[in-house]
Amino acid sequence: MFKAFKPILYIQLSPQQLSVRNLKTGETLAEVPEVAIAYDPAPRVLGMGAEARAFGAEPSVELINPFGHPRSLVSDFIVGEQLLKAFIRRALGRSLLTIAPRVVMHPLGDPAGGFTQVELRALREMALGAGACEVVIWRGRGLTDAELGEWRFPSEGELSAG
Repeated sequence: MFKAFKPILYIQLSPQQLSVRNLKTGETLAEVPEVAIAYDPAPRVLGMGAEARAFGAEPSVELINPFGHPRSLVSDFIVGEQLLKAFIRRALGRSLLTIAPRVVMHPLGDPAGGFTQVELRALREMALGAGACEVVIWRGRGLTDAELGEWRFPSEGELSAG
């Protein structure tokens, strides 16, 4: 009943790009999934996405891609969760009352042997920690707005919910 009022976000991710589509507004944010962190005197985030690249040349700054590991889609859970949280906030906009969204996480690529259960669980937990009220993991072709709006997933892909 109340699910109809919850915004739906479609998040596609790869080591090269993080894309968040807000089905309600039709807007899509797409940027490189990087975070710039300075550690002196204490750890602090300087920028995310394309903004992070501007800080990459500074010697005291570490540029982290939490989805850029050669053997796994997730290389840094905490940074990945914070990056997702920032992108979800941007996609939902600023409001005093923000409703927790329903999220479809769509990992892109086709790793040898497929994505592991550990990777899929990490993506789900990241999205929940970033503020989602419900998360499904979709593996297959890109989804249309109609499929997302009806929360209907084609049979030729794989859906992990829980």
